[in-house]
Amino acid sequence: MTASTPVAFEDPQYREAIVDLLGAIAYGEISAFERLAEDAKLAPTLEDKVAIASMATAEFAHVARLRERLTELGADPFAAMAPFQEPIDRFHEYTAPGDWFEGLIKAYVGDGLANDFYREIAAYLDADTRELVLASLEDSGHAAFAVDRVRSAIAADPRLGGRLALWGRRLMGEALTQAQRVIVDREPLSALLAGGVDRPGIDLAAIGRMFTRITERHTERMAELGLDS
Repeated sequence: MTASTPVAFEDPQYREAIVDLLGAIAYGEISAFERLAEDAKLAPTLEDKVAIASMATAEFAHVARLRERLTELGADPFAAMAPFQEPIDRFHEYTAPGDWFEGLIKAYVGDGLANDFYREIAAYLDADTRELVLASLEDSGHAAFAVDRVRSAIAADPRLGGRLALWGRRLMGEALTQAQRVIVDREPLSALLAGGVDRPGIDLAAIGRMFTRITERHTERMAELGLDS
């Protein structure tokens, strides 16, 4: 730690929570890279393949800064990511897309839900960590790409919309369950939301409102895709 280290890090529980959070986000970025690389294999055109591969590269680029920050905090980046490998991999196993369009929606809707969750938590972080987290969650261009491809496909085949709407609802349920498990199972993150040195806390009612906001943003994304939520 240096003289410029935020006062919040005087609380060892806060440091542990930040290591947990950055580890979760870092492994999520690695997972996103892997999934986008797999999605590229399903791409119907060469243009789509290159676009998805470029997005995968952008996701992986976020990992370097997260690893650097974990090292600065005196943590082993790989040890920090390890607790999240199994639950994140399990989520992706349960929500493996069946085709190109399901993959597009999963990356747009599923990753969007996870990012909303981390943005909500970012409100309880010191300024430097909050900036790093928000930068790591920046859209790699997938949002506009997914909306364009899905809307065009539904216009060509309206029947596709019903199936993809159901898929979006399933992703929503699985993602919210995963987020709630993270809060419950990871004691440092639970403590982070409870507040501490120079930081406000969040009560159960506020947690409920947080998940309501995440649900509302999911509804907005589905509408952008031209799908019912």
